[in-house]
Amino acid sequence: MLLPYYQPRLTEAGCDEAGRGCLAGPVFAAAVILPKTFKNEWLNDSKKLNEKKRNELRSIIENEATDFAVASLDNQVIDDINILNASIQSMHLALKELSRPFAYIIVDGNRFKPYKNIPHQTIVEGDGKYMSIAAASILAKTYRDAWMEQAHEQYPQYGWRQNKGYATAAHRQAILQHGQCPLHRKSFVLKEAQLKIFS
Repeated sequence: MLLPYYQPRLTEAGCDEAGRGCLAGPVFAAAVILPKTFKNEWLNDSKKLNEKKRNELRSIIENEATDFAVASLDNQVIDDINILNASIQSMHLALKELSRPFAYIIVDGNRFKPYKNIPHQTIVEGDGKYMSIAAASILAKTYRDAWMEQAHEQYPQYGWRQNKGYATAAHRQAILQHGQCPLHRKSFVLKEAQLKIFS
């Protein structure tokens, strides 16, 4: 079972993002405050769970969290400010949407920018170590997957229902065959797609 919190004294919000490595669509981020007594033996890094389990946990998190929020930034913003800045900014937006006060932030990964004057700690692979970060990873992933499945209806040629915008071989081949659509990240998509297919 994951650890319930990073430090015991302050109310902390866990943050994570989804979609950072995608060729299309927005980046999503979530911030979650869990009760100190929250327990769930299935809660884990969203990448280690199947879709059914992620969706089941999403309902549990939304029902039992002290507070949670999800935010996103679209591909145009990603192209303008780069994916790292967009990921951090989307986490800031999620934190801003929390209605309950918190005094500490824990973030998956090793890069973050200060949010207001609230102390924070980055934790490499934190989504596999701390419950609130894992919960944030599940919300960010499930919300983004649902968004990409809707986008698939408009652009079915890219197979987003299956690949969710990630750089699968089929997705890269579809880009070369059909070109980019308005939801692709134009700052790097063609270069990455071509290099990964022909290298």
